Amino acid sequence: MQEGQIAPAASKMGLWGTVMVIYFIVAGGAFGVEGLISGSAPGMGLILVLITPFIWSIPTVLMVVELSTAMPVEGGYYIWVKRALGQFWGFVQGWIVWLYGLVIAASYTALFTDYFSSFLKIAFGIGMLDENKLLRWAVALILIGILSYLNIRGAKSVGDSSKVFAAMVFIPFIVMIVLAAIRYAAHPFVFWLPLTPPHTGMMGAFGLGLFIVMYNYLGWDGISTVLEEIENPLKVIPKAMLIAVPLVIVGYVLPVIAGLTAGVDYTKWGDTVFFPELASAIGGRWLGIWVSLGGMFCAMGLFNAMILSNSRIPFVFAADKYLPSRYVERHPRYGTPYRAIWLSAVIYAALAVGPFKTLAVTTVLLYGISLLMQFIALIVLRVKVPEMPRPFRIPGGLPGVLITALFPTAIIVLAVRGTLVDQGSSFLKLAGLLLLSAPLAYFLLSRFFKKGQPDVLSHTSSALDTDL
Repeated sequence: MQEGQIAPAASKMGLWGTVMVIYFIVAGGAFGVEGLISGSAPGMGLILVLITPFIWSIPTVLMVVELSTAMPVEGGYYIWVKRALGQFWGFVQGWIVWLYGLVIAASYTALFTDYFSSFLKIAFGIGMLDENKLLRWAVALILIGILSYLNIRGAKSVGDSSKVFAAMVFIPFIVMIVLAAIRYAAHPFVFWLPLTPPHTGMMGAFGLGLFIVMYNYLGWDGISTVLEEIENPLKVIPKAMLIAVPLVIVGYVLPVIAGLTAGVDYTKWGDTVFFPELASAIGGRWLGIWVSLGGMFCAMGLFNAMILSNSRIPFVFAADKYLPSRYVERHPRYGTPYRAIWLSAVIYAALAVGPFKTLAVTTVLLYGISLLMQFIALIVLRVKVPEMPRPFRIPGGLPGVLITALFPTAIIVLAVRGTLVDQGSSFLKLAGLLLLSAPLAYFLLSRFFKKGQPDVLSHTSSALDTDL
């Protein structure tokens, strides 16, 4: 293996591995939308699940594909923003994404223990994980260790395992959907009513569920941090996104419709592990157990893909001298940044004991800000370097780019306004503190580690071909 390589050719992801990694970075199954139905009612919940991709996900996908094919380098959005806006804003972009990525990844370990607990209760009547926090943490640590090692083996290992995890998620849901369709054909009823919760208007119900559905449709840019660990990213990324977008949408819509036909009171959908109960109501206890197992594989796939994406941020930070050089070191056999992966794993382990429900809104807001920075980079690069080769280009020239950026911007503003009206401004305080940590970290890391050294990574030189 060549000294500078992070991913030998044999360990790069192909098309379907990339599709499944994108799927798990963004969704991983219908798990997590239960609160949308209980909060916004069946009708508005379905409307949100159907329309949000067109004003939130697809514009983001178009931006990601253009920038990924224009600058297919390790670090993705960090490099894009740095190229367009300079070192400081590139660092802020990377820091914000790493920050919320750590929280999201750690929350997936908690989701795994939730579904493992649900499986034990439904299958064996054992509820010890609900009562023993130390045992829950031990389960989370085992998961973190196994999947971190899998990541050290390379992107192809992550892609291949994601295919297996996806099959384990899809199959029980497909069975649930088929059985629900048979039941519904025999006894049809209007499952999409009420349209809104009692005493709540259309806009109120829309605002209540918007952050939840945005959270479940975010992450399309996550694959960009490992672009050089994908076989022929110029061709694979556009194809993978074309497959992944409808897969994610269908993966939410059909299970939700199936669950609504189960005849279970929609107000009880508040728990994030409610799909096993819905499956039990549709097909019996055996199907509930199967869907619980699917939830465990969903959480494993989510965490597995998030390690891959999120661990490359400390790697590229170290390459640009913001972190100690040891985090650039690559595994002698697999070529992966194993020290950066283990650093992330230690932080996940520390965070795995924390509560995450209160952080969902803050996470979406931080993601929204990082996304806006990427759209600004897209616009600036169109203006500053119009001659840059762009194998994929958002159509319509600069007006087309501006219109594309307008939709996510509008939905972020609408979601923040709705949350302010419904919940007050407390979430803004936490988000503000986390945002302020970015310039503080830039100052401290620049002073103690970078010390005026020039950046190594750019849009033309990457962590892959630089001998650091």
